[in-house]
Amino acid sequence: QVQLVDSGGGLVQAGGSLRLSCAASGRTFSTKAMAWFRQAPGKVREFVAAILWSDGSTYYRDSVKGRFTISRDIAKNTMYLQMNSLKPEDTAVYYCAADPRDLRIGDYTAYAYWGQGTQVTVSS
Repeated sequence: QVQLVDSGGGLVQAGGSLRLSCAASGRTFSTKAMAWFRQAPGKVREFVAAILWSDGSTYYRDSVKGRFTISRDIAKNTMYLQMNSLKPEDTAVYYCAADPRDLRIGDYTAYAYWGQGTQVTVSS
């Protein structure tokens, strides 16, 4: 089992920045990949970014490329999402996730473990 605790959300004006954190505990030695997803009211949970734990390779949805940066601290078993140039359309609950089956990193149904979610609200 892996436990995930995500944090760092808040209210920010358009153009501002936030940094989300996701602390993992438990059987973290088997983690192959972690990711951030988000879900706005009435919408499907969508992929934001992912990172491979072994070599740090990163993947992003097109709409956040150049604005968001995903990273990890292996010693702390913690993943981060630095979000810059935020837009109102980035408003959502952000969830961290770990261990996608078959490394299907963009498929939210493939993930075994989830954080509780942190609200990000961007005002115009």
